Amino acid sequence: MSIYLAIFGKLRYLGLVNIDKQCNGGTRVLLETMRGLEMGILGGALSPEQEEKYRRVSDHEPHESSLHGTEPMLQEVSFVSIADKKEIESSRQNNSDEDEALIKSRTLLAGHKLHIKLVEVEYLFDKKKLFFYFTSENRVDFRAYVRDLAKEFRTRIEMRQIGVRDEARSAKGISQCGRPCCCSYWLHKFTPICIRMVKEQNLALNPSKISGLCGRLMCCMSFEHEMYEEIWKNLPNPGSKLKTPNGNYIVDGIDLRNKSVLIRYPEGKEVPIPIHDFDKFKNTVVSGELLEVPGESFVSRFQSVRQKKEEEGINENHDIIRRVQHAQKREKISLEEHLVTTATVKDSNSKKNIDLKKKAKRVIPEINKNEMNKKEKGKDKGKVKEKGKEKNAARKHKPQKKKLNKS
Repeated sequence: MSIYLAIFGKLRYLGLVNIDKQCNGGTRVLLETMRGLEMGILGGALSPEQEEKYRRVSDHEPHESSLHGTEPMLQEVSFVSIADKKEIESSRQNNSDEDEALIKSRTLLAGHKLHIKLVEVEYLFDKKKLFFYFTSENRVDFRAYVRDLAKEFRTRIEMRQIGVRDEARSAKGISQCGRPCCCSYWLHKFTPICIRMVKEQNLALNPSKISGLCGRLMCCMSFEHEMYEEIWKNLPNPGSKLKTPNGNYIVDGIDLRNKSVLIRYPEGKEVPIPIHDFDKFKNTVVSGELLEVPGESFVSRFQSVRQKKEEEGINENHDIIRRVQHAQKREKISLEEHLVTTATVKDSNSKKNIDLKKKAKRVIPEINKNEMNKKEKGKDKGKVKEKGKEKNAARKHKPQKKKLNKS
């Protein structure tokens, strides 16, 4: 008799099962769990050390079972039988029924106007229970909603509130790295992750790059945390400054592969210092002694290489252009030379256009000033004409003196 690790349920519960037969990993079996009869997948036989490790981890892990219900993530399950073709087919039929049940339950939820989000629906193998997994920020009274669900599906209904990480686990999406989320296919335990792990690994504090589909920090931040933590033991915190008479030296980060500290000098150069030489470096710098830069920095080295490449590319382009210009008309030209010449002509045209735009920017304000002066002069003439018209109108409407008839 050997102990196997079994995986079952939509939230991927773990179970330890004793089986007399020799089974391969990936075999589908029927299991009697704390929830009822379920179909699971065997992960392989466990050694005594592995079994003890699983039990120890499940005992000491932070208890999040309130999110999953009353069942722990690791439990003892009993073996019923190896699943045959009919049982596997009925399990697939249950999965298709779950999709229909999710649509119906969401339409019923719209009528009750509850502030919850239905994430997943799960049938047991014998359909004696129907589990509804939902997320909600506050406590919700869903008793009336459960009664309507029981009338609709004619089975026992259980509502389970889960967190955002469990939602991502059940959704099984694609992460930023292009692979499926770790929690959806191999990760069984959510470790607490803090922003300090991100800082110690020299990663940019950009929420879109360090957050997963659940909106929390990605689980992979903790995979290499032990190595970084061991290196940072005898070092100051990332971003700390070494105040010296010659200026401040800043600890930018560490190079894990070469086991060195990245120090930014007051001049702006970034230099790697081996970890075993950091104390000596610190004492000499704090005492005020000038320390020569040991070699070029990463930034300056990168810039110099880039400049060399650009210069080489420019020289090659000029040589090709000269060859094409001095070539005879009947001589054949390669495609690469033709593309280079067209690209350079476009660049020269773009430079000419930029120069013309600069000249236009200088000339346009003067033109605008002349136009404004003309407009103002026209306005003044118009005002003078209007005043003349008003005077003429006033003269016409003056009362004329009546002439007395002399009799």
